[in-house]
Amino acid sequence: MGEIDYMSNSDWEDCVNFHGHSCPGLAIGYRAATYGLQLLGIPLARAKDEEIVCISENEACGVDAIQWLTGCTAGKGNLLFQPLGKIAFTFFDRSSNKGVRIISRPSDYREDREKAMQYILTAESEELFDQTTLRTDLPEFARIFLSVQCEECDEQCREDRARLHDGKILCLHCFKPYDRG
Repeated sequence: MGEIDYMSNSDWEDCVNFHGHSCPGLAIGYRAATYGLQLLGIPLARAKDEEIVCISENEACGVDAIQWLTGCTAGKGNLLFQPLGKIAFTFFDRSSNKGVRIISRPSDYREDREKAMQYILTAESEELFDQTTLRTDLPEFARIFLSVQCEECDEQCREDRARLHDGKILCLHCFKPYDRG
């Protein structure tokens, strides 16, 4: 993939416009999305529903590129977060039941951001990422839950996020966890 001129690619420009600026983090997400889809044999096209799933192990700039390029979004339920602080992404193709986890190789992109972006956008994918063992199975499809009303604050919350305490339904804000260590 290193032979593609990403800097003049309209998909890259669309990602920059969506994110608001260009930066090394966005470039990593851009390359992660294109590489992940390539490894799964999926053409670059946004998912209309949940046919592509991404689990991001961070909540950083690169996730915006992944959203734009793959169509994976939190609202559709096909962009999931495991905020472990790793520049790692797992992509799944529901039609083939295949998945791939890629993790960014160690680098320091703080010195010269333009130079770092140029490197990220021109390097071979194998220079930027390692493929690692999948750490999770393909997630189930997103569920639709009923809403329940908290008996403390009167706000609605998803039923699977409510807690029962002293016979009252409570949202997570009103529920006081019991933890004695």
